Amino acid sequence: MINRLNSPQLERLPADILLPQYDRSKVRPGILHIGTGAFHRAHQAVYVDDLLALEGGDWGIIGSSLRSKSVAEQLNPQNGLYTVLVRDSARLQARVIGSVLNVLFAAEQSEQLLDTLACAGIKIVTLTVTEKGYCHDPATGNLLVNHADVSADLLPNAIPKTLMGLLCRGLQRRRAAGLAGLTLLSCDNLPNNGRVLKKVLLQFSQRIDPALATWIEESVSFPCSMIDRIVPATTEEDRQFAAQTLACRDEGLVVTEPFSQWVIEDDFIAGRPAFEKVGVQMVSDVTAYEEIKLRFLNGAHSLLAYAGFLAGYQYIAQVVAQKSFVDAVQAFWTMEVLPSVDVPEDFDIEAYQAQLLARFSNTALRHKTWQIAMDGSQKIPQRWLNTLRHQLANNGEITWLVFALANWIRYVRGYNEQGQAIDVQDPLAMELRDLHRQCDKNQPKLVQSFLRIEQVFDVDLVDSQRLSMALAEQLEHLSVDGVIVCLGRLLAK
Repeated sequence: MINRLNSPQLERLPADILLPQYDRSKVRPGILHIGTGAFHRAHQAVYVDDLLALEGGDWGIIGSSLRSKSVAEQLNPQNGLYTVLVRDSARLQARVIGSVLNVLFAAEQSEQLLDTLACAGIKIVTLTVTEKGYCHDPATGNLLVNHADVSADLLPNAIPKTLMGLLCRGLQRRRAAGLAGLTLLSCDNLPNNGRVLKKVLLQFSQRIDPALATWIEESVSFPCSMIDRIVPATTEEDRQFAAQTLACRDEGLVVTEPFSQWVIEDDFIAGRPAFEKVGVQMVSDVTAYEEIKLRFLNGAHSLLAYAGFLAGYQYIAQVVAQKSFVDAVQAFWTMEVLPSVDVPEDFDIEAYQAQLLARFSNTALRHKTWQIAMDGSQKIPQRWLNTLRHQLANNGEITWLVFALANWIRYVRGYNEQGQAIDVQDPLAMELRDLHRQCDKNQPKLVQSFLRIEQVFDVDLVDSQRLSMALAEQLEHLSVDGVIVCLGRLLAK
């Protein structure tokens, strides 16, 4: 039976595998990470691994998971070790990461996790819990107080189920121990993610203990950040390939692209490692970088995912291999996204767009359209709607935003153009599917029903006749002709 990756196994790995360049036995934890999924392991944990190799320090990571035990089961038997496979169409690099020391599963180790939050050595808590993990209304940024898990976490002596419950109870314990505050660093794809986190946490903690809310406001910092790296879901095929490469099995394997970017506002109340020495951009305001990434990369990714999936393509690289989709994305960027953003003077926006297309075209990644299409009701407010609002307010072009939204609306009805069922993964999946049933192919009625979903659109877009008419028309074209014909028609205009 093939051995599992672990500390003793390191010295037996092939010589071309990159290994941690520091003594892991001397590393102490300084960072707690909540949401130790594939993205964190391919992104932030790699930067911390670089830091530990460069100058050591007590910045090891304690990982945690709120919902699934799988990451703890993957990493703990491996002493926290796992491999990052960096792939593009021309090369492959395997690297073992050692910055994660342990992973806690909140449902079974809540006391240990709360104690970790209240540990003096922890200076930074980083988060990758996806947009829906904030239990907030994406349109307003407010806490969803009627969310079942939020309501449960607000009860006295509740065992936390939500991110806000965990942070609030952990900080409550930290304050009671007389410890100093720390930094909460959101690394999720949300505009103003630090400010969103602060607003929702303060609303939650105000309901628990107003004095705690005051302490959090005074003792905790919430820098915004922008993160960028494409990390598709790891497959069994990936694991089999890695087993042949490593000559051992790695259950914690992640696969990613060569590109990686992390921009952070330099607001750390309890100190920080020298992130800038390992390629992190430390800035005073992350807004411009964040908007460019969300609107160009994430906005195009979602457009390609919904339209590409409905057109029958399983992977993003397959979608952008079609000239019509590339032309559509370039038109979307040029006519609709670019007018809506402020580009820093030293930022080459044309080179950035070319780089994005090259990344999308990476056939080695096998990034599924279905994966990108998950949780659309949480994602599209940030990826499309601020651009749409700008364009509507300035009488700008909205052709491709309407095309994108129409494809999302078609996608969430739950079956593709061939009538096959789609496994729609979205917090509002049942409600969205019910709207399709209620409207029974009446496109104007369907559009109005969708635009009235305040968790997605707020209240400002439902009254736009220009948007409503264009969306209804595009939905009708999609229902009759399908994605490819509609795409050709729009490009021919």
